[in-house]
Amino acid sequence: MTTTPLTRGELDVIRILWDHGELKPSEIQKRFPRPIKNAALRSYLSILVEKGHVTRRAVGKAYCYKAKTKREIAFLGTLKDLINGYCEGSPEALLMALIKSEQLSETELLRLKRLAEEDALPPRRRNHECQ
Repeated sequence: MTTTPLTRGELDVIRILWDHGELKPSEIQKRFPRPIKNAALRSYLSILVEKGHVTRRAVGKAYCYKAKTKREIAFLGTLKDLINGYCEGSPEALLMALIKSEQLSETELLRLKRLAEEDALPPRRRNHECQ
Protein backbone atom coordinates (compact mmCIF):
# COMPACT_ATOMS: atom_id res chain seq x y z
CA MET A 1 0.00 0.00 0.00
CA THR A 2 1.25 3.47 -0.79
CA THR A 3 2.52 5.87 1.84
CA THR A 4 2.77 8.96 -0.37
CA PRO A 5 2.36 11.94 2.00
CA LEU A 6 -1.01 13.66 2.21
CA THR A 7 -1.56 17.41 2.13
CA ARG A 8 -4.02 18.99 4.58
CA GLY A 9 -6.82 19.05 1.99
CA GLU A 10 -6.16 15.47 0.90
CA LEU A 11 -6.18 14.39 4.53
CA ASP A 12 -9.52 16.16 5.08
CA VAL A 13 -11.01 14.24 2.14
CA ILE A 14 -9.65 10.82 3.05
CA ARG A 15 -10.62 11.31 6.71
CA ILE A 16 -14.23 11.73 5.55
CA LEU A 17 -13.93 8.54 3.50
CA TRP A 18 -12.42 6.66 6.46
CA ASP A 19 -15.27 7.80 8.69
CA HIS A 20 -18.17 7.36 6.25
CA GLY A 21 -17.08 4.79 3.66
CA GLU A 22 -17.75 5.11 -0.06
CA LEU A 23 -19.24 8.49 -1.04
CA LYS A 24 -20.06 10.66 -4.03
CA PRO A 25 -18.27 14.02 -4.28
CA SER A 26 -21.42 15.91 -3.26
CA GLU A 27 -21.62 13.81 -0.08
CA ILE A 28 -17.96 14.52 0.68
CA GLN A 29 -18.52 18.23 0.06
CA LYS A 30 -21.38 18.32 2.59
CA ARG A 31 -19.11 16.79 5.25
CA PHE A 32 -16.02 18.86 4.46
CA PRO A 33 -14.74 20.74 7.54
CA ARG A 34 -14.79 24.12 5.77
CA PRO A 35 -16.36 25.55 2.62
CA ILE A 36 -14.82 24.03 -0.52
CA LYS A 37 -15.58 24.59 -4.17
CA ASN A 38 -16.53 21.60 -6.29
CA ALA A 39 -13.48 22.04 -8.54
CA ALA A 40 -11.08 22.02 -5.58
CA LEU A 41 -12.70 18.90 -4.12
CA ARG A 42 -12.51 17.10 -7.46
CA SER A 43 -8.86 18.08 -7.71
CA TYR A 44 -8.15 16.53 -4.29
CA LEU A 45 -10.01 13.39 -5.31
CA SER A 46 -8.07 13.09 -8.59
CA ILE A 47 -4.77 13.51 -6.76
CA LEU A 48 -5.75 10.92 -4.14
CA VAL A 49 -6.67 8.45 -6.89
CA GLU A 50 -3.39 9.18 -8.70
CA LYS A 51 -1.38 8.70 -5.49
CA GLY A 52 -3.17 5.39 -4.87
CA HIS A 53 -4.84 6.41 -1.60
CA VAL A 54 -8.40 6.35 -2.99
CA THR A 55 -10.28 4.25 -5.53
CA ARG A 56 -13.27 5.28 -7.58
CA ARG A 57 -15.98 3.42 -9.41
CA ALA A 58 -18.56 4.60 -11.89
CA VAL A 59 -22.16 4.59 -10.71
CA GLY A 60 -24.25 5.77 -13.63
CA LYS A 61 -22.83 9.11 -14.71
CA ALA A 62 -21.17 9.77 -11.35
CA TYR A 63 -18.23 8.32 -9.43
CA CYS A 64 -18.14 6.97 -5.91
CA TYR A 65 -14.88 7.27 -3.99
CA LYS A 66 -13.51 4.97 -1.32
CA ALA A 67 -10.36 5.10 0.81
CA LYS A 68 -7.82 2.49 -0.24
CA THR A 69 -5.04 3.42 2.18
CA LYS A 70 -5.89 2.48 5.74
CA ARG A 71 -5.72 5.18 8.42
CA GLU A 72 -2.95 3.37 10.32
CA ILE A 73 -0.77 3.04 7.20
CA ALA A 74 -1.13 6.75 6.41
CA PHE A 75 -0.37 7.64 10.03
CA LEU A 76 2.75 5.47 10.16
CA GLY A 77 3.94 6.97 6.87
CA THR A 78 3.49 10.47 8.27
CA LEU A 79 5.39 9.51 11.42
CA LYS A 80 8.28 8.20 9.33
CA ASP A 81 8.29 11.46 7.35
CA LEU A 82 8.39 13.48 10.59
CA ILE A 83 11.18 11.36 12.05
CA ASN A 84 13.27 11.47 8.88
CA GLY A 85 12.50 15.06 7.87
CA TYR A 86 12.61 16.86 11.20
CA CYS A 87 14.36 14.53 13.66
CA GLU A 88 17.32 13.28 11.59
CA GLY A 89 15.89 9.74 11.68
CA SER A 90 15.63 9.62 15.48
CA PRO A 91 12.32 8.39 16.93
CA GLU A 92 13.67 9.39 20.36
CA ALA A 93 14.04 13.00 19.18
CA LEU A 94 10.40 12.99 18.04
CA LEU A 95 9.23 11.60 21.39
CA MET A 96 11.28 14.14 23.33
CA ALA A 97 9.88 16.98 21.23
CA LEU A 98 6.34 15.73 21.88
CA ILE A 99 6.94 15.36 25.60
CA LYS A 100 8.39 18.87 25.86
CA SER A 101 5.85 20.60 23.62
CA GLU A 102 2.77 18.94 25.13
CA GLN A 103 3.84 19.58 28.75
CA LEU A 104 2.74 16.17 29.92
CA SER A 105 1.61 15.82 33.51
CA GLU A 106 3.59 13.77 36.02
CA THR A 107 0.90 11.06 35.79
CA GLU A 108 1.21 10.90 31.99
CA LEU A 109 5.01 10.76 32.20
CA LEU A 110 4.84 7.94 34.77
CA ARG A 111 2.44 6.02 32.51
CA LEU A 112 4.88 6.40 29.58
CA LYS A 113 7.72 5.23 31.83
CA ARG A 114 5.71 2.13 32.85
CA LEU A 115 4.92 1.36 29.20
CA ALA A 116 8.59 1.68 28.27
CA GLU A 117 9.66 -0.54 31.18
CA GLU A 118 7.00 -3.14 30.29
CA ASP A 119 8.21 -3.19 26.70
CA ALA A 120 11.77 -3.76 27.92
CA LEU A 121 10.81 -6.95 29.79
CA PRO A 122 11.70 -10.29 28.26
CA PRO A 123 8.79 -11.71 26.20
CA ARG A 124 7.82 -14.36 28.79
CA ARG A 125 7.18 -11.70 31.47
CA ARG A 126 5.25 -9.20 29.35
CA ASN A 127 1.61 -8.49 29.98
CA HIS A 128 -0.21 -9.73 26.86
CA GLU A 129 -3.40 -7.69 27.15
CA CYS A 130 -5.14 -6.51 24.02
CA GLN A 131 -4.97 -2.78 23.49
